Amino acid sequence: MTPVRSRRQPALPFRRAAATRRSTGSAVVTLDTLHDHLGYFVRRLQVWIFQDFIRTLKRVELSPAQFSVLVVINANRGLSQAELAATLGIERARLARLLHRLQRRGLMQRLKSPADGRRHALQLTGEGRALLARAKALAVRHERRLSAKLGADRYHMLLAALHEVLVD
Repeated sequence: MTPVRSRRQPALPFRRAAATRRSTGSAVVTLDTLHDHLGYFVRRLQVWIFQDFIRTLKRVELSPAQFSVLVVINANRGLSQAELAATLGIERARLARLLHRLQRRGLMQRLKSPADGRRHALQLTGEGRALLARAKALAVRHERRLSAKLGADRYHMLLAALHEVLVD
């Protein structure tokens, strides 16, 4: 069933890509009502972005999640594991495994908090800071590719909208 549109709500501009040919070239495949689902297109964009970012970070042997963890730890010296998990929205058990791998690589360390011996403060090692600097430079190149693909205006508009909804 096609969604009903009011007169004020124009058809979305990506409608022109409504049908695509299958890789076999045999039939036309339509997305039907998926064309009106923001989540579908956000997910497709996220997959495309992550595939590029994964390829980009491969040079320094980091995953996007590891990169995020190193960035936040570096920006918040002494952050606890619980604070990091809450900030990045990572399940605590998954974060513990991720931190263990980073610690084994010598990129970060857990130090007992002087105020609370049960709390571990996270910090990057010298090697971790050096690797993060290289990874950040690669991330800048990745963001430039995204901006070029989306167009600078769309890139900044999308980033601002997502900040407004998710961060601010």
